[in-house]
Amino acid sequence: MAKQQSFADKSKVKQKADGVTVKLIKSIKSDKGTIKFNEKFVKISDISKVTELK
Repeated sequence: MAKQQSFADKSKVKQKADGVTVKLIKSIKSDKGTIKFNEKFVKISDISKVTELK
């Protein structure tokens, strides 16, 4: 059986996503005095909006 779709065909189909994905790291101080870090990826429309994240 022949291939229906090549790798080049697959890469043409994918659209580049609008916006930028950044890694948001928050520090949380516990009652014991230790610091925990929560990490998550956030998608924003423009890189200049990084300072507005909370």
